[in-house]
Amino acid sequence: MPRLGLTLLLVCLLPAGVRAQEADRPNVVVILTDDQGYADASAWGGTDVRTPNLDRLAAEGLHFSRMRSNGTVCSPTRAALMTGRDADRVGVPGVIRTAPDNSWGRLAPDAPMLPAVLRSAGYHTAMVGKWHLGLTPSDAPNARGFDLFRGFLGDMMDSYTSHRRHDQNYLRHNGAPIEATGHATDLFTEWAIAYLRERASAAAATSATTTSSRQPFFLYLAYNAPHFPIEPPAEWVARVQARAPDMPELRRKAVAFDEHLDAAVGRVLAALDETGLARDTLVVFTSDNGGSLPHGQRNDPWRGGKQQHYDGGVRVPFAVRWPGRVTAGRRTDHPGQTFDIYATLLDLAGIAPPEGMDAVSFAPVLRGEPMETSTRAMYFVRREGGAAHGGNAYHAIVRGPWKLLQNTPYSPLELYHLDRDPQERTNLADTEPDVLRDLQAVLQRRIQRGGAVPWQ
Repeated sequence: MPRLGLTLLLVCLLPAGVRAQEADRPNVVVILTDDQGYADASAWGGTDVRTPNLDRLAAEGLHFSRMRSNGTVCSPTRAALMTGRDADRVGVPGVIRTAPDNSWGRLAPDAPMLPAVLRSAGYHTAMVGKWHLGLTPSDAPNARGFDLFRGFLGDMMDSYTSHRRHDQNYLRHNGAPIEATGHATDLFTEWAIAYLRERASAAAATSATTTSSRQPFFLYLAYNAPHFPIEPPAEWVARVQARAPDMPELRRKAVAFDEHLDAAVGRVLAALDETGLARDTLVVFTSDNGGSLPHGQRNDPWRGGKQQHYDGGVRVPFAVRWPGRVTAGRRTDHPGQTFDIYATLLDLAGIAPPEGMDAVSFAPVLRGEPMETSTRAMYFVRREGGAAHGGNAYHAIVRGPWKLLQNTPYSPLELYHLDRDPQERTNLADTEPDVLRDLQAVLQRRIQRGGAVPWQ
């Protein structure tokens, strides 16, 4: 049977609660935060931070406790999310930067982009926020499948209120440079809400004039926050200081930044409620990698942080809400990676996946069904320059309870049994040579695949 026919047959066999019929394909909002640590949201164990809106998403949907990002830094995870493939297989093994001599990736022109696939299936597609996958018009969101883009093309902002990077303006409305006033988190929130209201109005107009089904939408809302510089509005810092006067300043600012971001997410959720879109909208929330320890962010109880392949660098908060379809209040220890969002959205929308996809749909988990994961190998790569790295790459692989990793290109391989040693304290590389060789072979094959793709 042809792939498309088989896919449609499988869709028809899904339980009614998650069947992707033309009339009830979900609207989708994917909220991606930047460097938000595992313990920088209270539902995931943060004890000194208050994030009622992120907690609400976890409580009203499915709370994932074992999800990992696709990378320890920004661009690789974003490339994997947008393509459903390992980051180096689409030309993004490292951070794409505004300075060409320190940029370590270029998104492959033929990569099967999530917005383009959804748009071809009838979705309206929009992105608000941080892109970080290319600066030229051919690499920008509108050229990669988004009908609408309002946000920031570059990597990080030197200030959340001036919105510049190296004194260059990377704010865009579609392809046009724009100026804007206000904190970037607030701006992105306002633009996202404006889009949701426009979609609600379009749906109402359609229902008033035709019997055709509504057009579903995909909104990718990628915040710059809480990536450094840690710049919460002063009133949010004052709130934290008033309730926790002994909290160190570094942590106080990080907590305030997270709480300001949480309030922004709350405004988006309120807009979904006010427009009547919430019932038909699947919301996914996660972070692109672990928090940055030098900037006061926390990844407890995991070891390490951003830029490291220890779990503190890749374990991320993750939740999925879909009212009436995903049972509220459940928790799952399903292990997956960020780019599984890609496979899952296509699965729920009844869209045949592109050839060569690495991502795995977790739609069965949303239905409360078991999934076999013990043989899956989760792959991580980072290429970086500078004196410490010399433009080399370093990698990690997780399969079942075992994890093989490097944290610099010149470090020896480390091996951990995560079930027995979740904090990655006891390196077993010398005592488990058979496991080490087996995982090295798996890792080598993934490195070879990625190495076949040009990234400059």
